[in-house]
Amino acid sequence: MTQKQDKTRVTVEIRNRSYTIVGDEDASHVRLVASLVDQKMREIHEMNPQLDTASLAVLTAINSMNDYLALKEDYASLLGSIKKERG
Repeated sequence: MTQKQDKTRVTVEIRNRSYTIVGDEDASHVRLVASLVDQKMREIHEMNPQLDTASLAVLTAINSMNDYLALKEDYASLLGSIKKERG
């Protein structure tokens, strides 16, 4: 039988609001992710100060996912290049 590991519980602040995050990642990772989300939300808010919190959150998610997909494509391209060089 596998032992169930305790979940990490971390309280973070994003846009001056506290959130308790529960998960498998260690606390420092959760704090880093929250800090990056907060930073991205602040950047978007500076460009669009009229946005309400919900719209700001959706735009932050869209921007973050776009960045993620671009990095994922770059990674796949690099892996392809490496395989060509070795093959």
